Amino acid sequence: MLIGEVARRSGVSARMLRHYESLGLVRPSGRTGSGYREYSARDVRRIFHIESLRSLGLSLREIGRALDDPAFTPSALVGDLVSRTRERIAAETELLTRLGRIEAADPGDWQDVLRTVALLQALGSKNPDARQRAVLASGAEVPAEALVEAVLGEPEPNVAGALRWALARSADGAAPALLADALGSPVAAVRERAVRALVELPGTEAAAPLRDALTHPDPVVRASAALALGARGVADAVPELIDMVVAGRNDTDAADALSVLAADTATADRIATGLVDRIADDTTRAPARGRLTQALADIPGTTAEHALRALAKDEDRAVALTAAYLLRLRDAR
Repeated sequence: MLIGEVARRSGVSARMLRHYESLGLVRPSGRTGSGYREYSARDVRRIFHIESLRSLGLSLREIGRALDDPAFTPSALVGDLVSRTRERIAAETELLTRLGRIEAADPGDWQDVLRTVALLQALGSKNPDARQRAVLASGAEVPAEALVEAVLGEPEPNVAGALRWALARSADGAAPALLADALGSPVAAVRERAVRALVELPGTEAAAPLRDALTHPDPVVRASAALALGARGVADAVPELIDMVVAGRNDTDAADALSVLAADTATADRIATGLVDRIADDTTRAPARGRLTQALADIPGTTAEHALRALAKDEDRAVALTAAYLLRLRDAR
């Protein structure tokens, strides 16, 4: 088979076939009487082997070794290809992500592009001081996606605080949804960073994801959401705040949040009823009953007062003394 026919059937150009021959990858088995290259069926099969290996990303040098070196093992070759392909994909993904963030920043000119690129590079620095300085000094509008990623991965408290500050003042409205997605992370530290950032977002955009976080399986996420919502006057946080008092988990802060919510009369009665029900629950242990009694201190209204008068006669002396003391304070006021 002459070179033209081989090129037509294989899809490999005559020029490339000559190049393969110059490298010693495939040599025509014979020549015609006129001196033209003549390829055998075996030569054509080798050409197809070469093209198959090229499609996997092998260099021509590696293909030559794979075909001619008996010690060249396929497993080592494939393993190396997998590793190199992963590295290339990671590099291209990082580049694509960076380009997307620059595009999201909507740069007006090349100076804006350069400032955004510099900030993104600084956020990836191994030096915590460099990361913090870059966030605080940046004059570029950083896309929320970049800030959220940095917040979720930042282990240094000071840098994390600066990033949350930058995220809170960002005009990009995508932050709440991105942080809400991060609450589903399997990594506890990431979930905690996400809820802390949500808590510090201004306005009402974070209210919905924080409400959803009240039923989160992670107690740290639930507690942070409940305290933030309680401080904002959202009564949905009441059950979780009472649970925190019972568990002794940030119970003082939870009691303070309940007192803020109790400014509303209807909510005050609901809180008092919830506290009393937990005190009366047979599964509630003595320390928790004491904390629940103390939480009634700043809850106004007759429901809380009647509960304290009943608790002043409680069989648990510590609870009775606490209730009696709180009643005296209420009477003095």
